Amino acid sequence: MRIISICFFITVCLLVYSNVYPQNKIKHFIFFSQDRERIKNSIFYLNPGITGAQVTYPWKQLEPQKGKYDFTAIEEDLAFLRSKGKRLFIQIQDVTFDSTLYAVPKYILRDTVYHGGVNSQYEFTKDNKAIKAGWVARRWDAAVAERFHLLLRKLAARFDGKIEGINLPESSVDFSEKAELIPAGFTIINYTKALKANMLEVKKDFVHSISIQYANFMPGDSKASLQELYNYAKRIKIGMGGPDIIVYRKYQMENSYPMIREISGTVTTGMAVQEGNYDVIDPKTGKKVLVTEILDFAKYYLKLDYIFWCTEDPYYTKEVLPLLKSLKQ
Repeated sequence: MRIISICFFITVCLLVYSNVYPQNKIKHFIFFSQDRERIKNSIFYLNPGITGAQVTYPWKQLEPQKGKYDFTAIEEDLAFLRSKGKRLFIQIQDVTFDSTLYAVPKYILRDTVYHGGVNSQYEFTKDNKAIKAGWVARRWDAAVAERFHLLLRKLAARFDGKIEGINLPESSVDFSEKAELIPAGFTIINYTKALKANMLEVKKDFVHSISIQYANFMPGDSKASLQELYNYAKRIKIGMGGPDIIVYRKYQMENSYPMIREISGTVTTGMAVQEGNYDVIDPKTGKKVLVTEILDFAKYYLKLDYIFWCTEDPYYTKEVLPLLKSLKQ
């Protein structure tokens, strides 16, 4: 009888403990964007609390000419990280946030079959004037999508199982609502279908490595379309997440954050702490957020499997790296 009572007590304690401390163990990566050389900094690779690096590779870098692929950068980064006991998470970029830069190959821009290949994103002034703010691939264009899917298949043939994972760029695009500036052929329905097709392709191709679709917002703030992506992710078992861990930010809390929390435990989830995320006000406390609070929010509210910490200083050097080192210890 005493043994049964002791076992019951231990069981209750374990149940209480499991409710207080999530069972998923977060993997911490450093998000270097395209600044690949920084993976060779010893303050990164000697930190035992860091699993690896997340590096961004533009489409045009990986396919400099139509059908001719160059994965040298990925191979070099993978080899170096392996030599240091670290893992590589790749982000494939088809979008820029600078109106002077393109992420897609030149042939996509020049061949008329791709209908221009990209469309402009916009920012808006106080007087509602549209200003170009980068270029995004015509993801909803069948001809463009065909080439992007082929790139994913080529990457998988080379790196599936060798890299930790791959993530597709964020779902959010900033198009003007002015009729004359809406991209040709674009509708929210076509765009949602295109993202789902990308999700299915990357999930099908990468069998052994993690695949994640970044889904934060949808054009026109369509929550129904965003929810459709998360419902689809459940069906095909692809990971979900997005950029910007901004603690309890109202706009995010009304869009992707609850969806990420809800899907956690069903599929892999991962999010990036990006530039500007370290220096925000927590609306619950009215004070500047601490790095430890970002981690708590990611772990206990979002329930993430992966965090990709950006290198914005002084936070990265003075706060993030010591925190991750202490977690391992």
